[in-house]
Amino acid sequence: MDDSKIIALYMARSEQAISETSEKYGGYCYSIAYRILQSREDAQECVNDTYLRAWNAIPPNHPKQLQTYLGKITRNLALNRWQMLSAQKRDAGQTVQILDELLECLPAGEDPALDKLLLKDVLDRFLGTLPVQTRKMFVRRYWYMSPVKEIAEEYGLSESKVTVTLFRTRKKLKTVLEKEGIDL
Repeated sequence: MDDSKIIALYMARSEQAISETSEKYGGYCYSIAYRILQSREDAQECVNDTYLRAWNAIPPNHPKQLQTYLGKITRNLALNRWQMLSAQKRDAGQTVQILDELLECLPAGEDPALDKLLLKDVLDRFLGTLPVQTRKMFVRRYWYMSPVKEIAEEYGLSESKVTVTLFRTRKKLKTVLEKEGIDL
């Protein structure tokens, strides 16, 4: 079923919207949550919570790209859950490593709402300047939380090539953020 029909089901408040969403995007949402949480049970719970959030948000929201909309919900839920779980057990694995890589590029301003809007704008423009493969590797690593090994295999590159590319891209991002006057 195409996305417009699924969204129409949400708008009509038909419970079939959930089953159609699960069928089409369940695996996609699960992979996002699992990469962050590294737990089948926690990932599945995030996916179920994603369906509930979508149900409660559509309407009034009318997403233009359902897959991206669901992915963002799942990612945010998984990161929130990861934060809660890591605070409890202090063993966060790969997610800590990935977030640590980005620390040098994250703003440390006084106004989080303003920082978030400005950062989104600058990041969108920055990503648009990158070669396609570099952009895809960056998004895979820092949005989807993919391991370097998996990215290397997907693009037929060595792990060291991916690591160096990501390092250089983060350095470029840091330079762009500093030029834009974003405090790091």
